[in-house]
Amino acid sequence: MSYLKSLQEAVQPFNKTVGHDLLTKKPQTLQLNITRKCNLACKHCHVACSPARSEDMDMRTAERAMQILKEWDFTTLDITGGAPEMSSVYRYLIDTAASMDKKIMTRSNLTIFNESGYRDLPEFLKERKVEIVASLPFYEEVKTDKVRGIGVFHDSIEVLQRLCALGYGRDEALQLNLVYNPSGAMIPAGQDQLEAIYRTKLKDEYDIDFNNLFSMTNSPIGRFGEWLDRSGNMNRYLTRLCTAFNPATVDELMCLDTLSVDYDGSLHDCDFNLALGIGIAGPHKTIFDIEKDDLIGRKIRTMNHCYTCTAGSGSS
Repeated sequence: MSYLKSLQEAVQPFNKTVGHDLLTKKPQTLQLNITRKCNLACKHCHVACSPARSEDMDMRTAERAMQILKEWDFTTLDITGGAPEMSSVYRYLIDTAASMDKKIMTRSNLTIFNESGYRDLPEFLKERKVEIVASLPFYEEVKTDKVRGIGVFHDSIEVLQRLCALGYGRDEALQLNLVYNPSGAMIPAGQDQLEAIYRTKLKDEYDIDFNNLFSMTNSPIGRFGEWLDRSGNMNRYLTRLCTAFNPATVDELMCLDTLSVDYDGSLHDCDFNLALGIGIAGPHKTIFDIEKDDLIGRKIRTMNHCYTCTAGSGSS
């Protein structure tokens, strides 16, 4: 992570801009980053996942996560990766959480559903009413493939059509939400305006329906952070994020009511801190030693990458 020095020195420290410590609220979401395995190697990936990675959550960690989900006050299970579908514990987590009647969200790059061994997953997710949060960097082929690789756009469209045929984005019980990422070092346009364009383009050209579009700012870490540093764009990008700081976003940050768990059971305030190896504050650092009292009122650890979630309309 050669870019960390540049990241910290580029602009005024995030905690100074906010003006006060961020403290955790009542927990709502247990987020599990269960693998670094992925069938893609996207340019903006903050955890640098790829087909060459092998890290995966083991069953002991998964079982402890489900114990916490059941016994504590979490309402939502958020499963991410990697391509989380490639994890050996993916189906176990979903089946177990579904038996508890918890809300379940799974992040997906969509294209994994076209690969051998995963083609039955749309039906599996439908039966358990799992909400799908699917990455589609843009509604046009050129920009999507620039970020994610040649052919990814068409594969994604094919999968979205399959999901819609199953009722996703059309049946209220089958939520399909899309995620937009800029293709470069820029802050996304207004989410509502962008969602309207996505909705029109995807419906008119491909008969695809979805529920919501989430507009995500690229975090200056991982592969994207390395590119910013190599190309001399880190200072410019961080200055852009800092200048666009919106204090109205602070009370809605995901880190306030989310506990993020890595594949090895280590605990983090969010998935971006996880990617940087920044553990939670306090003496208990893993899913095996954390106590329920650690969840509320804990100081959130921040760095300058946190400007990602407070720029413009927010991104978390």
